[in-house]
Amino acid sequence: MSEGNDAVLASGMACLRIGAGRPLVMLPGLTAHHDLPRGMDRGFQRAQCSPLARNREVWWLNRRAGLPPGTTMADLAGDYAAALRQQFGEPVDVLGVSTGGSVALQLAADHPETVARLVIVSAAYRLGPYGRACQRETARWLRAGSTRRASAAMMSILGAHATTRRFMRILGWLLGPVMLGRAGTDLLATIDAEDAFDLHDRLAGITAPTLVIGGGRDACYGRELFEQTAALIPGGAALILPRHGHLGVQNRRIAREVLEFLARP
Repeated sequence: MSEGNDAVLASGMACLRIGAGRPLVMLPGLTAHHDLPRGMDRGFQRAQCSPLARNREVWWLNRRAGLPPGTTMADLAGDYAAALRQQFGEPVDVLGVSTGGSVALQLAADHPETVARLVIVSAAYRLGPYGRACQRETARWLRAGSTRRASAAMMSILGAHATTRRFMRILGWLLGPVMLGRAGTDLLATIDAEDAFDLHDRLAGITAPTLVIGGGRDACYGRELFEQTAALIPGGAALILPRHGHLGVQNRRIAREVLEFLARP
């Protein structure tokens, strides 16, 4: 691929590439489907990558399409490990956001030879109670065919406190057909995999230097889970933004912190 091109890799994973330099593989959060993003969705995903592409070649790499029911987080990590071996042939830096962070932790635990350095943004070794409840509600409404209610449940996770969570729930209901109009079985399979995910007892085996970044008001996880995750990984470190929620930590300041971490000897 040339810079900026979109493609589906031989592994079946949708890929966006932006920037130049050493590769940084980015595992995104939940997406309505696992096909190549289009339109506004593509713009949103590329906007997340662009602050990191200042001196890195960012590979936005989604989970493969066509996930069967019963897919586990270990299965998702195995898909990524195979793709990274095929594409790079050596350990690479990996950044996972939200659900992508869960997969990235599993990847580093199961396939340490594929990960050089690890950055986890808005994710931890398991979901927090509110995050798990909202994702279960999302899955329930998707199975019932109500995209508005499913989107409302998913969006409510993004609020930093009760008022903004209510606002985001209303916004999610209004945008339901846009947000989840193309949602399919891949989203459900990923939600189910994360629902069962708990890597607490495996964190001590992660060998990659790891930075965990989270907001102190993250409704999906919470500060305690971020700090526990970093503390249980040898060489792990946590960066907490006390006033930020689930999405608030994904900004240019954090991109600078990430790039500085990845540049350390």
